[in-house]
Parts: sequence; structure tokens; C-alpha cells
Amino acid sequence: MSWQIERWPNIPPEFGSMINRKTEEIGAIPDAELQDDGSFVRTVLPLRDFVLYPSLYTPLFVIEEPTLQAIESAIRQQETMIGVALLDPEIEEPAVEDFYSVGTEIAVGRLMHLPDGSISIMAQGRRRVEVLEFFMQEGALKVRVRPIEEQKPQTTESAALMRAVLTLFEKCVELDRNLPEDGYIFAANIDEPGLLADLVVSSLEIPISDRQLILETFDPIQRLQQMSILLGRELDVLELEDEIHARVQSEMDRSQREHYLREQMKAIQSELGEGDFWAQELDELSSRIDHLNLPDEAEVRARKELQRLNQMASLSPEVTVIRTYLDWLIELPWSDSTVDTSDFRSVIQIFEDQHYGLKDAKDRILEYIAVRKVAPQKHKQPILCFVGPPGTGKTSLGRSIADALGRKFVRISLGGIRDEAEIRGHRRTYIGALPGRIIQGMRRAGTVNPVFMLDEIDKLGLDFRGDPASALLEILDPEQNNAFSDHYLEIPYDLSRVMFITTANTLDPIPSALLDRLEIIEFPGYIEEDKIIIAQKFLVPRQLEQNGLDEDEISFTRTALQSMIREYTWEAGVRNLEREIGKICRRATRRRAEGKQIYKRITPSMLPRILGPGQVPVHEIEPEDALGAATGLAWTENGGDILVVEALLVEGKGNIQITGQIGEVMQESAQAALSYIKSMVGPLEIDPELFERTDIHIHVPEGSIPKDGPSAGVTMAVALASTLTQRPVRRDVGMSGEITLRGRVLPIGGLREKVHAAYRYHLKTVILPKKNEKDLVEVHRQARTKLDIRLVDHMDEVLEIALHPQTAQDKPDARRKSRQNTLTSRFLHK
Repeated sequence: MSWQIERWPNIPPEFGSMINRKTEEIGAIPDAELQDDGSFVRTVLPLRDFVLYPSLYTPLFVIEEPTLQAIESAIRQQETMIGVALLDPEIEEPAVEDFYSVGTEIAVGRLMHLPDGSISIMAQGRRRVEVLEFFMQEGALKVRVRPIEEQKPQTTESAALMRAVLTLFEKCVELDRNLPEDGYIFAANIDEPGLLADLVVSSLEIPISDRQLILETFDPIQRLQQMSILLGRELDVLELEDEIHARVQSEMDRSQREHYLREQMKAIQSELGEGDFWAQELDELSSRIDHLNLPDEAEVRARKELQRLNQMASLSPEVTVIRTYLDWLIELPWSDSTVDTSDFRSVIQIFEDQHYGLKDAKDRILEYIAVRKVAPQKHKQPILCFVGPPGTGKTSLGRSIADALGRKFVRISLGGIRDEAEIRGHRRTYIGALPGRIIQGMRRAGTVNPVFMLDEIDKLGLDFRGDPASALLEILDPEQNNAFSDHYLEIPYDLSRVMFITTANTLDPIPSALLDRLEIIEFPGYIEEDKIIIAQKFLVPRQLEQNGLDEDEISFTRTALQSMIREYTWEAGVRNLEREIGKICRRATRRRAEGKQIYKRITPSMLPRILGPGQVPVHEIEPEDALGAATGLAWTENGGDILVVEALLVEGKGNIQITGQIGEVMQESAQAALSYIKSMVGPLEIDPELFERTDIHIHVPEGSIPKDGPSAGVTMAVALASTLTQRPVRRDVGMSGEITLRGRVLPIGGLREKVHAAYRYHLKTVILPKKNEKDLVEVHRQARTKLDIRLVDHMDEVLEIALHPQTAQDKPDARRKSRQNTLTSRFLHK
């Protein structure tokens, strides 16, 4: 059966008038006669990127000369040809192995020259053939083939498959703009399964391998099944293409609609005389840039970004990024500044009104004002670092400095910062990028010369995101910060007129390179007298005001404040003291709200009733002179304290045991003290055999608190000497100093706090290294006056001051008063 399609697939219009006559000529060409073995020989017609199926007509365009000669010969001889597709259409001169193994017997009509100069023939597929061999004959490529008998099943399965294929093909025709609408009509009129599959596959734009697969599928049922798979895959692609096209078309329609509406808005605004809002905003930005006194580089960058903004649509995503950048450039202070106060009296008055003490910090600011007044163009801004325990007024003094100078004040906390970008900012390539905290602080200040406080600089972190402390090197260097580079701005910014003040609790965590750039001003802890004055002058009035009380409604006695300092707070600063005062004020406000009588005068006896029992254990000196118990002076973060060192002799073999959770340095000090005492057995009248018969136990009470440092060496030596010589230690003598094996006393740190602790605990004599004499200027004058401060160079002087003289009549009495184990006395008198 032959199926004739006039315009399917696409046939040139000028070819249509001759199609009937040509198909009649092609139909007159007989099929090849079979030889005895069921095969026949015909000339090969190579097909490039094309497969011709049985019973279908199609025009073929001839390009190659050898193929043209073979076609002319077949037309003259009224013979069919064998069309075989090439495995690779790009091969110019195909060999035998470059052809597929299944082809189609075709009949060709005469040649026709088209107006564009090409040559076309009409070809009709006759039947499938299987290639047996290729060979050359008379200069032409011949092929021996065996025809494949076409089956025509008419079963329920074939009908169902045909209906499924037609359904899929209909959807493809609807979605594919290259398929003619009448393609489905032709396919619906076919009642043969195999022919339907051949027609549908010839209509689709699918790879040559899939076309050849259908040709090589001889069973019509399997061919329809395979065709269903190919149609399903092609339908998925067409549906995706249709979705993309619809989305693109929708976006284009929306853009066109927006453009139309925008043009209408422009026309309406023009009629109302309002102008374009976007254009107005751009003009405003340009005007602001004109009126700013920007540096050359900043102005060039601002103009460039504004030009980019002018070339963009107002709804472009990039507009927000550029507009934010321009806002930062415009709103940063580039030249606006405040005038520094040069009136010394007003500055001093502000300091005295807001802070008590802190002489070094106040003097440094007064020196700065003096130099600025004499040489305003030559002096550089100081980079100060306030170091001291919490609550000593470091941050509040920075604000007072700004008030005294008449400058803006900006504070940022560096505690816990681990990312360098927090300091230098993020680059604009990141979504949501912003400048670093330094530039953000300058924007808040609004001037180029604020007081900029970097709080908690000792608590900077460090991880894989960078080292923030290293980023501060440029900021805190007067030689470099005149051209600070923020990653977001990407242009230099002058920080040379900023007064930077940093704060820290300790200097140990600060890198040495950063510490070298800082001018250190120490904030020592307040002594008891200082705290009482601060409470009376600042804390009590502030808490009365905050809790709605008048100054004449409630008052605190000096002894009450003293008890609160000693029993309810343990700190170098005054924060906890202010909290306790605030608690009493709140209790008074509550009683007034309840209609009860409030306390008029706060005395020490009232504190347990209001604040509860004391929270701080009160240390006391020894009640009497004792053997092996020496009072040392210690430094803590909360100020100075006393530390009792106990030494005891027990029966043993000459070992030494040290307890009280002390560190390695303190243990080494104990070993050095013992070695020194052993070397002095003669002058101290100690039996040398005593060290072999007894063990020495040194204990520092309050074992839950870690202790370390070399300054307890003198105290340990005194405790050991007292135990071994049976000479009691004077209870009212405190001491501190490092000891060497030769008995020399070396200088120690924290002298101010230690002397103040001795004064607070009412000691009478304090033994200190002579080399610390220069540090006594830091000690409160009242403490220096009340205490008998002895400066020593050697342990001989220490023992003479700290121990009672060794006399025959004192020994029994000393043994009676001591808290030594009774074994000690027995060993000493053997």
C-alpha cells in the first residue's frame, strides 16, 4: 500500500504543481525482483542526517555530483535505489563501515532545478531492507540487501497503542510551532500501526539515532511502543520550552506595561509641573555632592557612581547598592568639626564635677589642651589607653573628656569581635555589605574630630575570619590613620583629627605591636576612703534622684558606707557599691509608696535588716602574736588584700609540703625561702638535724582561690623562720617581697593596692623592698602617714622587724601561745 501526502513534510510551493505528475511517474517504477536467495542488488543513495520510511513521499535535495549521477542512472533504467543513512553526517567521503545496517528501498522521480539553483527529486519509500554487503561496481557503490516483510496486526493492543500515540502526537502538534496543524489529521486517518509510527517519527525534529531506531524496529507493535517513549520525551521538552516562552513573554509584557505607565506618569507629572521623582532624587544627590567639601578622590568616586546611577532604570537591583554607597559617602563628615575648649578652668570644673581622683588621666588631657592652645597645627591627637579593674570610671571618664573639650562622643565595644570586617567593613561585592564600625561611628558623630572610645580592647577575638587587633594597627597609628582604608568605601578617610581612647582591664592579651601605639594610663582601684567620698559625692545623690527621693529624705552615715564597702562589696571600683545603695533607696521608695515611714538615717545596724547578711567574708589579722603565721600582702583584681601564710613542723623525714592551690611560681618561692633558712641555721640557732627528723608543711588558707606570684617569698621565709626558731611573728606586721637564695629582697608589683590593704586592716608596720621606694608616691597620703613603712634590702632586716627577739624567758611563753603541734616542741628539745 502506498500513502501519498501532497504537502507533508514541508514541500516548496513551486514544487506542488508538479507533485501529482511526479508521484505517478514514481509509482510506475517497479520494486526490485528478488534473486533465488531472497536478496537483490541496487545502487546506494547515501542519506545525510535523514531517514526515509516506507510508503512516504519526500523531496530530496541533491548536492554531491556522484550521487547525482547515480540518481540519473537509476531514473534512466527505471530502477529503485537503496537509501541508507550515515552514522556521522559530517563525513565527506563515507566508507562501508560508516553506514547503518538497515535502509529503505526507494523510488526516485526525475530531477528538477529549483529557482535558487539547487536540484531536487521526489522520493518514495517502498520497503525496509537489511544490508548484507557493500561493494563497488562500475565506479558506483552497490549494496546487496534483503527486504523485510511488513506485518499489519489488527489487535486490541495495537489499537490502544495507536490511540496513545495519536494522543501524544496531538499534544506535540499543539505545542510545536514547526508542525503544521493538519499533521494530526493525516495521522488520524492511518489505520496501520507500522505506518502510523513511520509517519509520526518523520514529522518530529529528533536525532538521527532515534529515527534510525524506529526504522530498525521491524515489529509494528514494538515500533509503536518505542514511538510512545520518543513522543513522551519530546512532549516534556516542548512543555518546558512553552513554559519558558510564556515566562519570557510575561516578563516582556510586564516591562512594556511598566514602560507605558511610566511614560504616562511622566506626562501627568509634566502637566502638573512636578517633574519625575527619580530625576528629582538624582538632582538632589548631585546638588548635595556639589555643596559638600569632599576630597578630590572622594568627589571623583561620588561623581562616577552618580553617573552610573543616571544610566540605570529606577527599579534595577543595582540601584539600591549604588544609592546606599552614595548615601554613605555623602553623610560621612569630611570637613565639619567642633572647636576645642581652651578654658582650663571650665575643663577642670567638668572633671571635678563628674569624677573624683584619676589625677594622671586628668593631667594628660590638660596637657593636651595646653599644647593645642600653643601649637594647634603641630600637635597630633593622643592615642590613650585606660587600664584598670572594672568599675573604676574608665568609660565614663571618656565621656567627660568629650564634654570638657566640647567634642562629640562615640563609643563602640570591641569585646568578642572576631571578624576583621567588623573593623574594616565588607567589600561591596557581598550582599548587604556595610562599612566597618569605625566609619559607622564617624557617621554617627557627624564631625571629623570626635572623642572615639574603643571599649574592651583586651577582649578582641581571633579566628579564621581575620585578626581585628591587626586591623586596629592602622587606625591607632598617628602616622597612618590620615588615610584609613575601609573595604566598603575603597577610598582613604582621614582619622588623624580623632582622639582615640581605648579601655582594657589588663594589658596581657593586647598584642605587643598594638600596645606600642598606646599611651597607657593606669586606673588603680579605689581605697576605702576614696569609695566613701565617691559614694557621698556621686553615688548617693544619683540613686536618690533615680528612685524619686529628695536629698533631705534619707542620708547615709559614714560608718554605714564603710560597712557596705567592707561587708557587701569586694571590688576595685564602685559598681556593686552603687547597686547596694540603690537597693536601700528602692526599699525606702517602696515603704513611702505603701504609706509607711521611710528610713531617715542609714546606720550599720540597719544594713542586715535591709540588705541581708554580709556577702563578703571579712579577713582579720591574727588575734595575737603566733608561731609560724606571717601576714602577707596580696594583689587581686578587686584591690589589695592580706594573706596569712602558715608553717608547721610534723614528724617525718625532711620533706616539704605546700598546699592552698598555689601556682608554680609561688611553690618555687617556698623552696627558695626554705633553702635560705637552711643556709642560716647558724645565725638563727637552728639545729641542722631538725630538717632530717621533721616534715615541713606550708599552707595558704582559702584553698578554693588560686594564688601565684613571687611576692610571697618573704612571708614564707618569715613563717618558716618563726616555726624553726620558736620566735613568734608580730601580728601587726604585713610584708611583701620576692626572696633570693642569698636572702636579697627584690621589688614587687601592685604596691599601691597592698599598702592600702594594710591600712584597711589596721596593720601598724609594712615591710617592703627598698627598690619599691619610688612607687610610694602612688600611695594615698593618709595611708603613708598612718603606717610605719620599712624598706629593706635583705631578709636579715625582715626577720629583725617581723619576729620577736629570741630570749630565754620568752621561749616557754611563745610555745604556750603558738598553735603548733605538740610534736614540734618535742623534736626541738631532743
